[in-house]
Amino acid sequence: MNDDPARTDEPGRRPRMAVHKFSSCDGCQLALLNAGDALLRLAERVELVHFAEAGPVDPEAAVDIALIEGSVSTAEDRARIVRIRAHSRFLVTLGACATAGGIQALRNFTDGDEWLSSVYARPEYISSLANVSPIRDHVHVDLELWGCPVSGHQVLTAIGSLLAGAPPAVPDESLCLECKRQQAVCVMVTRGAPCLGPVTRTGCGALCPRFGRDCYGCYGPAEHPNTQALGRRFAGLGLVDEAIARRFHFINSQAPVFLEAGQRRRGNHDD
Repeated sequence: MNDDPARTDEPGRRPRMAVHKFSSCDGCQLALLNAGDALLRLAERVELVHFAEAGPVDPEAAVDIALIEGSVSTAEDRARIVRIRAHSRFLVTLGACATAGGIQALRNFTDGDEWLSSVYARPEYISSLANVSPIRDHVHVDLELWGCPVSGHQVLTAIGSLLAGAPPAVPDESLCLECKRQQAVCVMVTRGAPCLGPVTRTGCGALCPRFGRDCYGCYGPAEHPNTQALGRRFAGLGLVDEAIARRFHFINSQAPVFLEAGQRRRGNHDD
C-alpha cells in the first residue's frame, strides 16, 4: 500500500471502487445495479471491494473511487463519512440525498423533537442530528451527480472519465432545453403547471414533462437559475407564498439556491 491511504494504484492492480450507503432509500444504488451489462463491463475494469447491495462488504477498504448514496443524519454517519474520505482518492456523491439532503432533509424545516414524538412511540431511543445535511457539508467532494434517482448511465460515464484521468462532464443546462430536444410540450405554458424545469438541470431526459407532468427539480439547480423570476411566475399562476416555497423546498431543499428561494417566499420578502 502507498504511503497515501487514498491511493491504491500499485503496478498490476485494478482500480478499487466502493459504494457506501447513508440515509437514503437505496434508489441510486438500484439505478447503478439496473445498468446491467454496462455494470458487468465496469466490473472487469475495477475491483469492487465494497457494495453491500451487490455482495462485497469491506467498508474500511482504501479505494480509488468511493460512491456515496444518502445524506448525513446521525453522529455515526458524520464520523463514518470522515473515515471514508480519508480512505478514498476520489469521492463522488450520488443523487439528491447525498448532494442536497434529499426528502429526509424536509425535517430541517420543523421542530426536531416534535417531529420525533409525532412519529415514534419511544423517541428517546432515536439518535439523530438536529438537521439532515448533504455530504459536502462534512468532507471534500470531488464530484456531485444529481438526481432522484441518479442516472445509472451518467454514473458509469463519470466513472469511465475518472478511470481515464479526465474530468467528468456533468450537464448543468436547464431542463427546458431537454424538453425542446425531446419535443415535449411545455406544461407551464399550455397547462399552467408550476414546473421547476426552467431552474432545474437536465439529466432525466425530461421524463416528467414528456408525460404531461411538471418538473419537481429532481436533478437540482441548473447553471445560473433565475429562481426569483420563476417564483413570480408561480405567483401569477395562483400559488401562494407557502406553496411556492414548498416547490423549492422539496427533493433538493438543501441546494443553496433552492433553499434561499424557498426561504425568501416563506419570509414574504419582495422580489
